[in-house]
Amino acid sequence: MKTTDWTRRNILLGSTAWAAAHSLRAADAPPRKAAIIGHTGAGDYGHGIEHVFNGLPNVSVVAVADPNEAGRTKAKAACGAARDYADFRAMLDKEKPDLVAIGPRWATEHHAMALAALQAGAHLYLEKPFTVTLAEGDEILRLAKEQQRRIAVAHVARMAPSVLRLEKALREGLIGEVLEIHTVGKMGSRAGGQDMMVLGLHVFDLTRLFGGEVQWCQARIRLQGKTPTSADAKESPADKVGPVVGDDIFASFAMDSGVNVTFRSRVGLEKAAGPFGMEIIGSKGVIRLNSGAVPTLSILTEPNRAATTRTESWKDWNGGIDPATEATIDGITGYDAAHRRVVRDWLRAIDENREPLGSGERAMKAIEMAHGVFQAGMTGQRVEFPLVRRTHPLVAA
Repeated sequence: MKTTDWTRRNILLGSTAWAAAHSLRAADAPPRKAAIIGHTGAGDYGHGIEHVFNGLPNVSVVAVADPNEAGRTKAKAACGAARDYADFRAMLDKEKPDLVAIGPRWATEHHAMALAALQAGAHLYLEKPFTVTLAEGDEILRLAKEQQRRIAVAHVARMAPSVLRLEKALREGLIGEVLEIHTVGKMGSRAGGQDMMVLGLHVFDLTRLFGGEVQWCQARIRLQGKTPTSADAKESPADKVGPVVGDDIFASFAMDSGVNVTFRSRVGLEKAAGPFGMEIIGSKGVIRLNSGAVPTLSILTEPNRAATTRTESWKDWNGGIDPATEATIDGITGYDAAHRRVVRDWLRAIDENREPLGSGERAMKAIEMAHGVFQAGMTGQRVEFPLVRRTHPLVAA
């Protein structure tokens, strides 16, 4: 079965009917042992990764690992773990969990943790960014395939019920033929390269959901009004996601579907550009998607582009989904609810022997888009996809 077929039949992942059916299947499934890896002071537990197994049927949290004693104690209480460890390798060796959640927001932590967990035989759920380099991602995905393990990454917006409904509606002609997608980062103090690697990955993941695979990329990068050099590339100060550069990025992508895509993140543009997310432009209308744990959508039909008489009226759009369904699942809200949708699909993917909708491969391809921007912007040349270079584009080969 193709993923798109599965999506069509399960478009309301947060529905009461789906939850009831999943609970019945889970009740008959063998119990799974889960473990959580965090690192307080080095990315912590991301956006609530220590909670992702709470309340799931037939999943018991056997242990949590964190080298920081205070952080470990707090996380243990939050997830109800039976035991705790300072060393994640010791935990994996002793507990041999079926499921492992890797929490740190610092992607520099992910490669070693993921390889160790896969070698211990676990399926993985990771905070994003997936990895620092494509080579790291390739190695993790290769080992997962060899071990027949499933990996999901917390690109939570793609699993929101309204986003899944939108993907179906776009295919059915909601705004006619999709022609262009214009995306923006969150900007603010992180505008530019850091913003792209932290928040831009979400919009890149959604871009591929709506627009297909990337063929090539062109980009312009500036730093304080000048073209940067490799010496300007620095590790981001707060989110350790590998080297970043620039406070002004503009990139364009050509997708295999014929859709043209742009990305912008520039100091000073935050208020004028509007909320972090995207506009999807079709032949008969426009969709605006503001990203977040609970994305918001609006639609502009029959846009008037006449310069002298332009009037526009945006209307909220959620595809007929109950707002309560969008905001809540299993009685939880916010990021906990957003994680729950991805985790549910991940567990089903394990049972059904398929890739999760929020798979590690899709997360790697979001990073590939960002690295393509760095490569194109620093060389001034168009970059073809998939990228041949799998090491970091801002680090000398």
